[in-house]
Amino acid sequence: MRHIRVQHLFSSTHGAPDQIRRSLDVVIACALLAITAPLMLLVALAVKVESPGPVLVKQTCIGLGGRRFQMLRFRTLMHDPDHTLPIWAEKTTLLAETLRFTRIEALPQLVNVLRGEMSLIDPDGRSPSFLD
Repeated sequence: MRHIRVQHLFSSTHGAPDQIRRSLDVVIACALLAITAPLMLLVALAVKVESPGPVLVKQTCIGLGGRRFQMLRFRTLMHDPDHTLPIWAEKTTLLAETLRFTRIEALPQLVNVLRGEMSLIDPDGRSPSFLD
């Protein structure tokens, strides 16, 4: 028993606690999606009208077990399809400050929660650059 590492104690074994957490994630995410759907529709329309480009952006993150997934967010930067601008020169949209301050930009992540890629308990996926 003394040979068990601490990291093994906290690793996911898909036991009863994980099933309860996952069930709660699904129930809460469905409820939040139902409640925030009108707001998300308004934000999507505002983003689309404000500037050309996609409404949602995808960011590659690493989830449980090192699996990579695409985390969804509302777009808050001007669309640069050719990726010619350096990061320091990217311009935010007019709506961006409000979306970021209120955290509304993160509402599409509820879809990631329903897919099982994220959890409401620890929603921040890790960027692959931090692990490379």
